[in-house]
Amino acid sequence: MITVTPAAATQVRTASVQGNAIGLPLRIAIQKKPDGGFHYLMGFDDQSKDGDQTIESAGVVLVVDAASQPLVAGMTLDYVEIDGKLEFVFVNPNDPNYRAPQV
Repeated sequence: MITVTPAAATQVRTASVQGNAIGLPLRIAIQKKPDGGFHYLMGFDDQSKDGDQTIESAGVVLVVDAASQPLVAGMTLDYVEIDGKLEFVFVNPNDPNYRAPQV
């Protein structure tokens, strides 16, 4: 369902230590914007909600709410340098604004 790259997994683990969230799953949620594009939310969460799905990828435990589950199918969470700044990126072919990287 979701693939976490090794670089993203390392950064998630680092963030969990820095944020005193060791052992907590990373919640991923998607909100649809008015233009149909996706707005991504993520953060460590110790609350379980009805319909949540738990996924493990690259040693990272992720939780996805029921509404976001169909929107994250085939998505990759990566951590890359963009314009000299390191940041998480969501590579999601379900997002209508997604553009595949040009090789």
